[in-house]
Amino acid sequence: MTEERRIGMDKGEIRQLEETAYECRKKILRMCKAHQAGHLGGAFSCMDIVTALYFHSLKVDPQNPKMEDRDRFILSAGHKCLAQYSALCHKGFFPEELLDTYGCLNCRMPGHPDMKKLPGIEANTGALGHGLSIACGMALGLRKKGLKSRVYTIMGDGELAEGTNWEGAAIAAHYKLDHLTVVVDNNGLQIGGDVTKLMNYQPIEDHFKGFGWAVRKIDGHNMEEIVSTLDSLPFEEGKPSLIVARTTKGKGFSKAENVAKYHFWAPAPGEMELAEKENEEELEAIRNG
Repeated sequence: MTEERRIGMDKGEIRQLEETAYECRKKILRMCKAHQAGHLGGAFSCMDIVTALYFHSLKVDPQNPKMEDRDRFILSAGHKCLAQYSALCHKGFFPEELLDTYGCLNCRMPGHPDMKKLPGIEANTGALGHGLSIACGMALGLRKKGLKSRVYTIMGDGELAEGTNWEGAAIAAHYKLDHLTVVVDNNGLQIGGDVTKLMNYQPIEDHFKGFGWAVRKIDGHNMEEIVSTLDSLPFEEGKPSLIVARTTKGKGFSKAENVAKYHFWAPAPGEMELAEKENEEELEAIRNG
Protein backbone atom coordinates (compact mmCIF):
# COMPACT_ATOMS: atom_id res chain seq x y z
CA MET A 1 0.00 0.00 0.00
CA THR A 2 1.26 3.47 -0.86
CA GLU A 3 2.18 5.52 2.18
CA GLU A 4 0.69 9.03 2.13
CA ARG A 5 2.41 11.99 3.73
CA ARG A 6 1.39 12.67 7.32
CA ILE A 7 1.28 16.13 8.85
CA GLY A 8 1.59 16.59 12.59
CA MET A 9 2.29 14.01 15.30
CA ASP A 10 1.43 13.53 18.95
CA LYS A 11 3.92 12.84 21.74
CA GLY A 12 3.48 9.08 21.43
CA GLU A 13 4.32 9.16 17.74
CA ILE A 14 7.37 11.33 18.37
CA ARG A 15 8.54 8.82 20.98
CA GLN A 16 8.03 6.02 18.45
CA LEU A 17 10.25 7.86 15.97
CA GLU A 18 12.90 8.33 18.66
CA GLU A 19 12.78 4.61 19.39
CA THR A 20 13.01 3.80 15.69
CA ALA A 21 16.12 5.97 15.37
CA TYR A 22 17.87 3.88 18.03
CA GLU A 23 16.60 0.63 16.52
CA CYS A 24 18.25 1.82 13.32
CA ARG A 25 21.45 2.67 15.19
CA LYS A 26 21.39 -0.92 16.48
CA LYS A 27 21.33 -2.08 12.85
CA ILE A 28 24.26 0.21 12.07
CA LEU A 29 26.23 -1.46 14.85
CA ARG A 30 25.25 -4.85 13.45
CA MET A 31 26.71 -3.91 10.06
CA CYS A 32 29.88 -2.51 11.62
CA LYS A 33 30.21 -5.70 13.64
CA ALA A 34 29.84 -7.87 10.54
CA HIS A 35 32.42 -5.90 8.57
CA GLN A 36 34.55 -4.91 11.58
CA ALA A 37 34.48 -1.33 10.34
CA GLY A 38 32.22 1.39 8.96
CA HIS A 39 31.56 5.13 8.76
CA LEU A 40 29.90 5.31 12.17
CA GLY A 41 30.31 9.00 13.03
CA GLY A 42 28.24 10.54 10.25
CA ALA A 43 25.73 7.69 10.12
CA PHE A 44 24.94 8.20 13.80
CA SER A 45 24.82 12.00 13.47
CA CYS A 46 22.23 11.98 10.67
CA MET A 47 20.19 9.01 11.91
CA ASP A 48 17.45 11.04 13.59
CA ILE A 49 16.89 13.06 10.40
CA VAL A 50 16.92 9.95 8.19
CA THR A 51 14.39 8.33 10.54
CA ALA A 52 12.04 11.32 10.39
CA LEU A 53 12.22 11.27 6.62
CA TYR A 54 11.59 7.57 6.07
CA PHE A 55 9.06 7.03 8.84
CA HIS A 56 7.15 10.31 8.67
CA SER A 57 7.72 12.45 5.59
CA LEU A 58 8.67 10.37 2.58
CA LYS A 59 5.97 8.99 0.33
CA VAL A 60 7.55 5.62 -0.48
CA ASP A 61 6.35 2.03 -0.63
CA PRO A 62 8.63 -0.96 0.14
CA GLN A 63 6.28 -3.17 -1.88
CA ASN A 64 6.51 -0.86 -4.90
CA PRO A 65 9.84 0.96 -4.65
CA LYS A 66 9.66 2.27 -8.22
CA MET A 67 6.16 3.77 -8.09
CA GLU A 68 6.18 6.82 -10.31
CA ASP A 69 4.86 9.39 -7.84
CA ARG A 70 7.15 8.41 -4.95
CA ASP A 71 9.27 11.00 -3.19
CA ARG A 72 12.99 10.84 -3.93
CA PHE A 73 15.75 10.77 -1.32
CA ILE A 74 19.40 11.25 -2.28
CA LEU A 75 22.13 10.64 0.29
CA SER A 76 24.75 12.99 -1.13
CA ALA A 77 27.18 12.12 1.66
CA GLY A 78 27.25 8.52 0.45
CA HIS A 79 29.72 7.31 3.07
CA LYS A 80 26.87 7.68 5.60
CA CYS A 81 25.02 4.86 3.82
CA LEU A 82 24.82 2.83 7.04
CA ALA A 83 22.06 5.21 8.12
CA GLN A 84 20.13 4.77 4.87
CA TYR A 85 20.63 0.99 4.81
CA SER A 86 19.34 0.65 8.36
CA ALA A 87 16.24 2.76 7.63
CA LEU A 88 15.46 0.88 4.40
CA CYS A 89 15.80 -2.42 6.22
CA HIS A 90 13.67 -1.32 9.16
CA LYS A 91 10.98 -0.11 6.75
CA GLY A 92 10.89 -3.47 4.98
CA PHE A 93 12.72 -2.84 1.70
CA PHE A 94 14.92 -5.90 2.28
CA PRO A 95 15.37 -8.64 4.95
CA GLU A 96 17.54 -8.09 8.02
CA GLU A 97 19.85 -10.98 7.14
CA LEU A 98 21.29 -8.84 4.37
CA LEU A 99 22.79 -6.49 6.98
CA ASP A 100 25.40 -9.11 7.81
CA THR A 101 26.81 -8.94 4.27
CA TYR A 102 27.69 -5.23 4.52
CA GLY A 103 31.06 -4.49 2.92
CA CYS A 104 31.67 -7.99 1.60
CA LEU A 105 33.11 -8.46 -1.89
CA ASN A 106 30.39 -8.19 -4.54
CA CYS A 107 27.71 -7.68 -1.87
CA ARG A 108 24.47 -5.75 -2.32
CA MET A 109 25.44 -3.37 0.49
CA PRO A 110 28.73 -1.72 -0.48
CA GLY A 111 30.41 1.17 1.32
CA HIS A 112 28.47 3.71 -0.77
CA PRO A 113 24.87 3.46 -2.05
CA ASP A 114 24.38 1.64 -5.35
CA MET A 115 20.99 1.96 -7.07
CA LYS A 116 21.61 -1.24 -9.04
CA LYS A 117 21.95 -3.35 -5.92
CA LEU A 118 19.28 -2.33 -3.39
CA PRO A 119 15.64 -1.28 -3.70
CA GLY A 120 15.01 2.23 -2.41
CA ILE A 121 18.38 3.67 -3.50
CA GLU A 122 17.70 6.44 -6.02
CA ALA A 123 21.26 7.29 -7.11
CA ASN A 124 24.84 6.17 -6.72
CA THR A 125 26.67 8.59 -4.43
CA GLY A 126 30.01 8.68 -2.72
CA ALA A 127 32.03 11.14 -4.78
CA LEU A 128 31.07 14.05 -2.56
CA GLY A 129 29.30 17.15 -3.81
CA HIS A 130 27.11 15.63 -6.52
CA GLY A 131 23.92 14.77 -4.62
CA LEU A 132 22.42 18.25 -4.89
CA SER A 133 22.93 18.43 -8.65
CA ILE A 134 21.35 14.98 -9.07
CA ALA A 135 18.44 16.10 -6.89
CA CYS A 136 17.98 19.22 -9.03
CA GLY A 137 17.72 17.07 -12.14
CA MET A 138 15.17 14.81 -10.47
CA ALA A 139 13.13 17.78 -9.28
CA LEU A 140 13.08 19.28 -12.78
CA GLY A 141 12.08 15.93 -14.26
CA LEU A 142 9.23 15.47 -11.79
CA ARG A 143 7.94 18.95 -12.58
CA LYS A 144 8.05 18.22 -16.32
CA LYS A 145 5.99 15.06 -15.74
CA GLY A 146 3.46 17.00 -13.71
CA LEU A 147 4.09 14.94 -10.55
CA LYS A 148 3.84 16.50 -7.09
CA SER A 149 6.57 14.33 -5.60
CA ARG A 150 9.23 15.92 -3.42
CA VAL A 151 12.99 15.51 -3.54
CA TYR A 152 15.17 15.45 -0.44
CA THR A 153 18.94 15.22 -0.11
CA ILE A 154 21.23 15.03 2.91
CA MET A 155 24.67 16.60 2.61
CA GLY A 156 27.54 16.69 5.06
CA ASP A 157 29.01 20.02 6.12
CA GLY A 158 32.43 18.70 5.11
CA GLU A 159 31.36 18.25 1.49
CA LEU A 160 30.37 21.90 1.05
CA ALA A 161 33.87 22.58 -0.25
CA GLU A 162 32.99 20.75 -3.47
CA GLY A 163 32.20 23.29 -6.18
CA THR A 164 29.33 21.33 -7.76
CA ASN A 165 27.25 22.02 -4.65
CA TRP A 166 27.15 25.70 -5.50
CA GLU A 167 26.24 25.06 -9.14
CA GLY A 168 23.34 22.99 -7.81
CA ALA A 169 22.39 25.72 -5.36
CA ALA A 170 22.22 28.24 -8.19
CA ILE A 171 20.19 25.93 -10.45
CA ALA A 172 17.66 25.12 -7.70
CA ALA A 173 17.03 28.79 -6.98
CA HIS A 174 16.95 29.83 -10.64
CA TYR A 175 14.31 27.21 -11.51
CA LYS A 176 12.34 27.86 -8.30
CA LEU A 177 12.47 24.24 -7.18
CA ASP A 178 10.32 24.60 -4.07
CA HIS A 179 9.68 20.84 -4.01
CA LEU A 180 13.41 20.33 -3.32
CA THR A 181 14.79 20.21 0.23
CA VAL A 182 18.42 19.94 1.31
CA VAL A 183 19.42 18.99 4.85
CA VAL A 184 23.00 19.76 5.88
CA ASP A 185 24.20 17.40 8.59
CA ASN A 186 26.18 20.05 10.43
CA ASN A 187 28.19 17.95 12.90
CA GLY A 188 31.27 20.15 12.57
CA LEU A 189 33.75 17.34 11.84
CA GLN A 190 35.06 15.52 8.80
CA ILE A 191 37.69 12.84 8.41
CA GLY A 192 40.50 15.41 8.64
CA GLY A 193 39.14 17.20 11.71
CA ASP A 194 37.29 20.46 12.38
CA VAL A 195 35.35 21.48 9.27
CA THR A 196 35.82 25.21 9.91
CA LYS A 197 39.61 24.82 10.03
CA LEU A 198 39.79 22.82 6.81
CA MET A 199 37.38 24.90 4.70
CA ASN A 200 35.09 27.25 6.55
CA TYR A 201 31.61 27.73 5.08
CA GLN A 202 30.06 29.19 8.21
CA PRO A 203 27.49 30.59 8.42
CA ILE A 204 26.12 27.96 6.04
CA GLU A 205 22.68 29.53 5.95
CA ASP A 206 24.00 32.85 4.62
CA HIS A 207 25.67 31.20 1.61
CA PHE A 208 22.44 29.51 0.57
CA LYS A 209 20.35 32.61 1.25
CA GLY A 210 22.66 34.46 -1.13
CA PHE A 211 21.66 32.02 -3.88
CA GLY A 212 17.97 32.58 -3.13
CA TRP A 213 17.10 29.69 -0.82
CA ALA A 214 14.70 29.71 2.14
CA VAL A 215 16.57 28.51 5.21
CA ARG A 216 15.93 27.24 8.74
CA LYS A 217 18.30 26.06 11.46
CA ILE A 218 17.30 23.22 13.79
CA ASP A 219 18.57 20.84 16.44
CA GLY A 220 19.15 17.70 14.37
CA HIS A 221 18.52 15.43 17.36
CA ASN A 222 15.26 16.98 18.54
CA MET A 223 12.71 14.73 16.84
CA GLU A 224 9.77 17.01 17.47
CA GLU A 225 11.62 19.95 15.93
CA ILE A 226 12.77 17.86 12.96
CA VAL A 227 9.22 16.67 12.23
CA SER A 228 7.59 20.09 12.60
CA THR A 229 10.22 21.59 10.28
CA LEU A 230 9.67 18.91 7.63
CA ASP A 231 5.92 19.41 7.92
CA SER A 232 6.31 23.13 7.14
CA LEU A 233 7.94 22.56 3.74
CA PRO A 234 8.31 24.43 1.49
CA PHE A 235 9.43 27.32 3.66
CA GLU A 236 8.65 29.83 0.91
CA GLU A 237 6.75 29.36 -2.32
CA GLY A 238 9.05 29.44 -5.33
CA LYS A 239 12.23 28.81 -3.33
CA PRO A 240 14.15 25.60 -2.56
CA SER A 241 14.41 24.84 1.18
CA LEU A 242 17.56 24.34 3.22
CA ILE A 243 17.60 22.84 6.72
CA VAL A 244 20.85 23.36 8.62
CA ALA A 245 20.69 20.63 11.26
CA ARG A 246 23.16 21.02 14.10
CA THR A 247 24.17 17.48 15.07
CA THR A 248 26.73 15.58 17.10
CA LYS A 249 29.22 13.34 15.34
CA GLY A 250 28.75 9.79 16.64
CA LYS A 251 25.50 10.68 18.49
CA GLY A 252 24.48 7.73 20.67
CA PHE A 253 27.93 6.28 21.39
CA SER A 254 29.65 8.25 24.14
CA LYS A 255 33.23 7.50 23.07
CA ALA A 256 32.51 8.64 19.52
CA GLU A 257 30.57 11.83 20.19
CA ASN A 258 32.36 14.88 18.76
CA VAL A 259 35.52 12.84 18.10
CA ALA A 260 36.84 13.05 14.54
CA LYS A 261 38.61 9.68 14.55
CA TYR A 262 35.23 7.94 14.72
CA HIS A 263 34.35 9.29 11.28
CA PHE A 264 35.47 5.83 10.11
CA TRP A 265 35.42 3.29 12.91
CA ALA A 266 37.31 0.03 13.22
CA PRO A 267 36.21 -1.04 16.72
CA ALA A 268 38.98 -1.43 19.29
CA PRO A 269 38.62 -4.28 21.82
CA GLY A 270 35.54 -3.68 23.99
CA GLU A 271 34.22 -0.76 21.96
CA MET A 272 31.51 -2.68 20.12
CA GLU A 273 30.19 -4.14 23.35
CA LEU A 274 30.12 -0.67 24.94
CA ALA A 275 28.33 0.83 21.93
CA GLU A 276 25.72 -1.96 21.96
CA LYS A 277 25.19 -1.58 25.71
CA GLU A 278 24.69 2.18 25.49
CA ASN A 279 22.30 1.78 22.57
CA GLU A 280 20.16 -0.70 24.53
CA GLU A 281 20.14 1.61 27.54
CA GLU A 282 18.94 4.50 25.40
CA LEU A 283 16.24 2.35 23.86
CA GLU A 284 14.99 1.32 27.30
CA ALA A 285 14.98 4.91 28.48
CA ILE A 286 12.84 5.97 25.51
CA ARG A 287 10.43 3.05 25.95
CA ASN A 288 10.03 3.81 29.65
CA GLY A 289 9.33 7.46 28.93
